[in-house]
Amino acid sequence: MIYVLLSVVCSVLVSVLLKLARRLSIDVGQAIAWNYVATSALTALVFHPSLAVLRSPQAPWLGFVGLGLLLPLIFLALAASVRTAGIVRTDAAQRLSLLISLLAAFVLFGETLSVGKGAGIALGLLALLCMVWRAAPVNGEAAARGWLWPLVVFAGFGAIDILFKRVAQAGTPFAASLQAMFALALVVSVILLLWRRWHDRTFFTLRDAVAGLLLGLANFGNIVFYVRGHQALPDHPSLVFASMNLGVVALGAVIGAGVFRERLSAVNVLGLALALAAIGMIAWS
Repeated sequence: MIYVLLSVVCSVLVSVLLKLARRLSIDVGQAIAWNYVATSALTALVFHPSLAVLRSPQAPWLGFVGLGLLLPLIFLALAASVRTAGIVRTDAAQRLSLLISLLAAFVLFGETLSVGKGAGIALGLLALLCMVWRAAPVNGEAAARGWLWPLVVFAGFGAIDILFKRVAQAGTPFAASLQAMFALALVVSVILLLWRRWHDRTFFTLRDAVAGLLLGLANFGNIVFYVRGHQALPDHPSLVFASMNLGVVALGAVIGAGVFRERLSAVNVLGLALALAAIGMIAWS
């Protein structure tokens, strides 16, 4: 379980780094681009993927391109959600995105809906509503903090999960798939930066590069340790899945509320408890 714990820490660390970005005057767009420099390089160094499979006619390039576009864009949405809605609600919304991929498994991939999973989905949707609830917003910015960015994170990570399933169905090795999608995400991030450089006169800085490399290290660590956790407990995938998702929601709540003093209403706290219950119900059904 040490691998799962390390994966949880790395996942929450990503949110913490994004939360600190504004305080440290970090350009999130540049940091995200450097993050993909780090993840691409680490994928090559750690997994040594064989890229010959990517030249196969069966290689799922449509899925790779979709992931290459979505990964940096949803990363930007994640940063905006952490900044405006906080770590607690953002991490919960990200983990509840499994509801979308679970529904897709029944609708698109032919899986059978069990009573336990159906109840977990219903409970998760209720949890999401409670987590994004914001009583009486006084202006547009308050409304966005209350629901907009967490819902974008929820929908975006759900779409990413579906594309991951499509890529996995094509049979492309995991390491080669990671290398392709990280490289494409880097290209998209650089294009966005060049557009900002031309449009907003954005300047590249060493501080943003260092922050981005640290972000990439945490992002990659989350993936590697999660995979290692499944490899270490091959007969208990639901345990790894539940521990990972419940751990991120719980640790995110502790860090967000305890360290960054994020304010949660009673309805938000109820949503947090429902999210934990929904993830557990789905994992063990």
